[in-house]
Amino acid sequence: MQLMRSWLFVPGNRPRMIQKAPTLGADVIVYDLEDALPSAEKAAGRGLVAEAIEAPRGRSLRYVRVEADPEAGLEDARAVFRPGLDGLVLPKVSEVSRLQQTDAALEALEAGAGMEPGSVRILAMIESARGLLAAPAIAAACPRMVGLFFGAEDFTLDLGVFASDEEGPDEMLYARSAVAVAAASRGLVAVDRIVPEFQTLEPLSADAKRARRLGFGGKGVIHPRQIACVHQAFAPSEKQIQQARAVIDRFEQAQREGLGTLQVDGKMVDWPIVEKAKGLLRMAEASESEEPE
Repeated sequence: MQLMRSWLFVPGNRPRMIQKAPTLGADVIVYDLEDALPSAEKAAGRGLVAEAIEAPRGRSLRYVRVEADPEAGLEDARAVFRPGLDGLVLPKVSEVSRLQQTDAALEALEAGAGMEPGSVRILAMIESARGLLAAPAIAAACPRMVGLFFGAEDFTLDLGVFASDEEGPDEMLYARSAVAVAAASRGLVAVDRIVPEFQTLEPLSADAKRARRLGFGGKGVIHPRQIACVHQAFAPSEKQIQQARAVIDRFEQAQREGLGTLQVDGKMVDWPIVEKAKGLLRMAEASESEEPE
């Protein structure tokens, strides 16, 4: 089971950060050639990112966020494409045609490099009202889609609103839920918004736990301190693990005894609950095996 809980964005023009990123324990490193890279440093940034992808592989998957403009984004992709690239992050996606164009370009690049077709995946960022309305179609655009990312900053800019830091209802609840549902409809991972605050981790922890309850499987991070916090928020608790084991044990016993219904701790248990318990245990096992020693 490949975990994609933490997506660490690393500026493509910062050599020291690029070199250190594989040692930080993030599930996915996103080398950033979009917002974090001044145009004057584009060529140098592409070279640094290409070198990082050619370096020996660590535990982290390696993605590259390319420019939002389709043609510039394809130029970024061609410049950094080589074996060792796991995927592209496409910002501000609002139309399926962008994904189909990228899919065709990647297919040609994979063929030229002798790579398995479809091995380089795509994560689409939903960052506008148009993108949100098209999210189900975007999720189904091509087989190499791995997930959807909810970009809250650009989304609120598009709506002309300011998200509140005060305790209370989440203004972005509908949008976040819509992205998670669209991703789930195609069996993809949903990646939640970045929390800019990293001096204190309480806001991130609370936001990540809510994201998990909404159906997200991961979260964007911008600082090494945030990685462990996100992993903890998305990891099953010991109580949940014990409950899952009890459900599975009782279900297997009921099957042996030929019982049609069963109860665990006074609650009726049916097939979806058993499947959720099995999934939770798979996640727990993967979390334990992939954490750095």
